[in-house]
Amino acid sequence: MLHHRANHRNPPRNPVPTLILCPSVSCGLTGVRRWLLFLLWWLALAVPEPASAQVRNWRVTDFQDTISIAPDGTALVSEKVTLAFVGEWHGIHRSIPIEYPGPQGTNYTLFLNVVSITDDNGKKLRYDSTKSGNDLDLKIYIPGATDTTRIVNVDYRVRNGVRFFDSYDEFYWNVTGNDWPVPIDHASAFVTLPENAAGGLRAQAFTGTYGSKQSESTAEVKGADVLFETTHPLSMRSGVTIDIYIPQGVLKPPSALTKLAWFLSSNPILFLPLFTLAVMFALWYSVGRDPDPGVSVAPQYEPPKGMSPAEAGTLLDDTIHPRDITCTIVDLAVRGYIKIEKTEEKLANFLVLHNDYLLTLLRPVQQWGPDLTPHERVMLENIFQGGAETRLSDLKNRFYTVIPIVRQDIMNALKNKGIYTLDPESANGYSIVTAVIIGILVIAVQVLGWVNLFYSIPLVIGSVLVSALIWWLFARQMTAKTITGARTQIAVLGFQEFMNRVDADRIKRMPPDTFEKFLPYAMALGVEHHWAQAFDGIVKDPPKWYVSPNGYTGFSPLYFSSSMHSMASDMHQVFVSAPRSSSGGSGFGGSGGFSGGGFSGGGFGGGGGSAF
Repeated sequence: MLHHRANHRNPPRNPVPTLILCPSVSCGLTGVRRWLLFLLWWLALAVPEPASAQVRNWRVTDFQDTISIAPDGTALVSEKVTLAFVGEWHGIHRSIPIEYPGPQGTNYTLFLNVVSITDDNGKKLRYDSTKSGNDLDLKIYIPGATDTTRIVNVDYRVRNGVRFFDSYDEFYWNVTGNDWPVPIDHASAFVTLPENAAGGLRAQAFTGTYGSKQSESTAEVKGADVLFETTHPLSMRSGVTIDIYIPQGVLKPPSALTKLAWFLSSNPILFLPLFTLAVMFALWYSVGRDPDPGVSVAPQYEPPKGMSPAEAGTLLDDTIHPRDITCTIVDLAVRGYIKIEKTEEKLANFLVLHNDYLLTLLRPVQQWGPDLTPHERVMLENIFQGGAETRLSDLKNRFYTVIPIVRQDIMNALKNKGIYTLDPESANGYSIVTAVIIGILVIAVQVLGWVNLFYSIPLVIGSVLVSALIWWLFARQMTAKTITGARTQIAVLGFQEFMNRVDADRIKRMPPDTFEKFLPYAMALGVEHHWAQAFDGIVKDPPKWYVSPNGYTGFSPLYFSSSMHSMASDMHQVFVSAPRSSSGGSGFGGSGGFSGGGFSGGGFGGGGGSAF
């Protein structure tokens, strides 16, 4: 094999060493190489690394708070934090909670403004201030934080850190916070109050992890000043909380207006109803206002000319009610197009089991006149599509498909008469789009983190409900009329007023058919009872277009009106009834924590920090 390689026509320029040519030798040298690699790895571990690469940690060697409380309760807090760095670091995070649970499920915001952040020489340090959840996070950059000790001074002002109770005030403050991931060797706080606080202050302090009631610290009152100091180092996630009892009269409590401003600022979701009100008012003012008709409501002795009962009822409140459709049947009967006969199914000749109505078409299609409106034609065509007679019960589960067409024809008739500049359907579209926009803005504010609107779920629910009510009230008024529409509505209201207040003397001077002629309008305007009551005892002859199952022994307009009301109710139930499989639908629209109640981590302030 060796000889064969040596006599090869093109031998390699650098022949392979013998260990590759001899399998037995190769195996032995491979084992040697493994031992050499292991030896080199062991030697690498044995060589000590540089100190900076081997050890990297930090700690808080001292945490000093100097707090000055002004007569109005504002506190100026000056934190002096001494930090020992081992290895290379770039700065620290100082996080301070500013959102707290308030009374009755509300939120309480601590209004904190950073005054300055400096080093031990008073030189300003660069920092980034961001809101992170319920905390204010201060990312403080510390130059040269490598194997050294640095001091960071954080000064900030708190407007509402004092709690005011019925019989005393209290400053309950978490000095260090309980979220430091490193020990704190020593902590102290010096609190100064107005001079008139001397002689009435009491103080206590708590140390340890969150919820701890131990007190490895001193609390000393000297006149109007209070000194606190830990007696043992604080372990990781431990802090010191101070609690000062302040007699009333030392500090001036905030006014009711200030408290309201704080409450609204702490619970920004409460601005949602105000925002909804502003947006909906602006929308209504720009597109939904009715013009001044220039006339006031006065009794009118007949409906507006060319206005059907259904159109008059719709114009009254810009909504098509069931009665606006059912009254059309009565109006067609009054005008001679339909005859209505009530039938009864009885048990043992006295117990009525079921009422029905036989509808008879008195005029064939060829005799339909131009007085029929589109919605009246649609109703006649669909009621009598099977012949000149039909029972009301036969329309069940069939007529519901006609209702949307009738509604559309009524609304088109009003629009064609020049009643609206913004019709009800378009007004509903405006209102719905506005509601969607408001909802999107609320979601965007929350998602983008501009403002947290969901601190308090009860307030969220209440604010949304109030906003929905405001939206609904404006949406009902969003329809805008022309001058003609506004004056026509005034005329309809005047006719309604007349039907409500008509007197017997005027009735006697009216034509004999006045009662039944205007009865459909009374039904559409919801005043049929008053209208019939006015004619009771005056009108003696029953209408020819309605047949009672028992005949008439003595006609009473009041009783007849009640029968028409019952018939309209039965018609409505039949008209909107739909098979279960159909998707068509109907077609009709607190206390203080001083007396032994405190704990480490309680009160305002606190938080913690970390290095980066």
